[in-house]
Amino acid sequence: MPGKDEKVKFAYASCNGFSSPDLLAKINEPYKLWEDIISIHQKEAFSVLIMGGDQVYADELWSKVDELEKWSKLKMEAKIKRKATKGMIKHLNEFYEKLYIRKWSDKNMSLALSTIPTVMMWDDHDIFDGWGSYPKEIQESDVYKNIFEIAKKYFEIFQIRSIKNTTLINKDRIHYSFSLKFRNFHILALDNRTQRSIQQVMSNTQWNDINAYLDTHILNDNVLVLSAVPVVYRDFSCTENLVDFTSWQEELTDDLKDHWRAKDHQGERMRLIMRLFMNIKKRKSAKNNTRTVILSGDVHVGSLGVINDHLNNDKIHQVVSSGVVHTPPSYIEWLGITAITNDENEFLNEDKTIETSILKPIGSAKYLRVRNFVTLNEGTDEKLWINWVCDSEDKPCYALN
Repeated sequence: MPGKDEKVKFAYASCNGFSSPDLLAKINEPYKLWEDIISIHQKEAFSVLIMGGDQVYADELWSKVDELEKWSKLKMEAKIKRKATKGMIKHLNEFYEKLYIRKWSDKNMSLALSTIPTVMMWDDHDIFDGWGSYPKEIQESDVYKNIFEIAKKYFEIFQIRSIKNTTLINKDRIHYSFSLKFRNFHILALDNRTQRSIQQVMSNTQWNDINAYLDTHILNDNVLVLSAVPVVYRDFSCTENLVDFTSWQEELTDDLKDHWRAKDHQGERMRLIMRLFMNIKKRKSAKNNTRTVILSGDVHVGSLGVINDHLNNDKIHQVVSSGVVHTPPSYIEWLGITAITNDENEFLNEDKTIETSILKPIGSAKYLRVRNFVTLNEGTDEKLWINWVCDSEDKPCYALN
């Protein structure tokens, strides 16, 4: 733990695995950045390690669980009608348990998790790719429900660290959003998977819990908001209907169906942004110079964004770190993604006073197409310094006032 007069230092990481065996085979040192985390920690200890989603990649369940492999070959109508068998449930339990043990057994990662206080929030790959963004009929099928319940059980065991976790905002575990106060920071993690559907990211119950917490608990501190999928990112809205016809389907599935800028989620995205600005206004009335920073991952590239409220001179920064293990899009894949998207500034209201932008970190390109994790620490200049630690010689950074 940091000393009384010592500044806190956070590490943030996401995408801790591979979405396919082919990607793993191409990497010489899959867990190299975990070695870097340990190296930094031993020289100048991290106060908290924050992990923002995809702590494991469960996508291989479709080939590792025999009953699921057979089920996946059925016609859609038969899939929806088919019930999960006792054998399927047994083997799913075995799959998720072994997945965590196997994937977290790297010596540097296990050392980090055993020596750095760590908090985690899941994303889709902790269940399986694209969870919550499937048609209602298949999403509510008996097989999908059983997969989710079993994935949730092991999420509770390994990531939430038991159902008695006191940081959970909803004690009945209707969702797993949590908030942890650490010194002059509040870590507010949004559960964007438990209640997700094509039409919603979070239910009204979760929104009410989060709003109440913002209004009553976060009034004096800096706020780190965990949103696994970036709130500020490239605009894919013109290409949503092309997702099933591209050679970059895995990347686009995450960035289209799951994205905050997908047409069905834009209203909730605006709701989140406005609620965070309302919280900033309350903290300003208490004459506190505090910051709101969104921490995101998911997209397999690093980036920096900002939401400016020009009328009230308020801002929300967003830091994307992705991924600590997963590889970035190849050059050809990235050319394809940038060709059908844009990152132009976006205005969120009719008088154009609320504007989103993608910024360029110091010492790098606008997008970090390299594996990375982030450190956040308050400097002697009273700024919050963001440093991306990359699997390359680049050393991007940025200072938040």
